[in-house]
Amino acid sequence: MEKYIKLIGDAYYGYFNYLVNEIMYPSWSNYFWWLVGLSLVVWLLELLFPWRKEQAALRKDFWLDGFYMFFNFFLFSLIAFNAISMVAVEAFNEFLGLFGIENVVAIEIDTWPSWAQFLTLFLVADFIQWNVHRLLHRVPAFWEFHKVHHSVEEMGFAAHLRFHWMETILYKTAQYLPLAMIGFGLTDFFIVHIFATAIGHLNHANLRITYGPLKYLFNNPIMHIWHHAKELPEGRYGVNYGLTLSIWDYLFGTAYIPHEGRDIPLGFDGVEKFPKTFWQQISYPFTKNK
Repeated sequence: MEKYIKLIGDAYYGYFNYLVNEIMYPSWSNYFWWLVGLSLVVWLLELLFPWRKEQAALRKDFWLDGFYMFFNFFLFSLIAFNAISMVAVEAFNEFLGLFGIENVVAIEIDTWPSWAQFLTLFLVADFIQWNVHRLLHRVPAFWEFHKVHHSVEEMGFAAHLRFHWMETILYKTAQYLPLAMIGFGLTDFFIVHIFATAIGHLNHANLRITYGPLKYLFNNPIMHIWHHAKELPEGRYGVNYGLTLSIWDYLFGTAYIPHEGRDIPLGFDGVEKFPKTFWQQISYPFTKNK
């Protein structure tokens, strides 16, 4: 027990120092300033080339989404996730040790070229996310958490990171073992994570971008707005589940773009009554039946 208490203490102390360092010392390998920079660039593009020209620069829930962006990227890790994940990984390794398993690496890819390693990481991670995203729509308990993201009624770049903290736990838990089995750790995520963040910001932005033929590979605003459509095709739990890549939706028959959808209503049935503040939204899945 003492080991886990120390681990929790080290997690809080270590992440706090990391976050202070991120803010105080900008660098090219710095998540905090990459997030700020990407956000400002995409917001500027929205202001210069708006798809929905009548939408305000400070659209509905702009500041709420801005808070979610920094909460989900940094504050949740400081408050809980970093400590939870370190304890969970240590407990999992101890469990494996009971069976004489020292590590879970099944495929050695250290000898592969760097580009092949990162491409593998990107494809595996994105496919796992696509599947988790489908489950967020199909499993009723998960959908209650995912409603937070779908409560967005006016799309803008910061809506990308409006989501319940439980989604972080679900996504990271699903990704951990498969990625660990092919020898990837957290340090390998930086480039992939920054690229995925950029695509995610653009997907939710008030921009008319299709990427031409690359739309069958990468998600884009015209495709993703239909994922947020209030009215779905009959019999569908959701459509266009891709986060960064759209190819999974085309391969598995979940792609749906009947037209550009610039002005379609967004949300879900009953979104008008959904809680409006941060604290109400993150507590909603736990209190809605009380």
